[in-house]
Amino acid sequence: MQPISRRDLIKRLKEFGFNGPFSGSKHPYMVKGTLKLTIPNKHKEKEIWPELLEKILNQAKISRDEWENSKK
Repeated sequence: MQPISRRDLIKRLKEFGFNGPFSGSKHPYMVKGTLKLTIPNKHKEKEIWPELLEKILNQAKISRDEWENSKK
């Protein structure tokens, strides 16, 4: 996996059916049904590195294969 910009992460998560981002108390979040996904703050993370992306995808219940195969 390659690093991804926060903007591209949000765009891709929307393609997986997530809505947002919405303001949270410390971090913004996105939602899909009852699943609430915390995403990095825009002023702290310019790029999301593979290790953090993997954690986000696990929380979002998106497999690495699904993520890789959804690239356009």
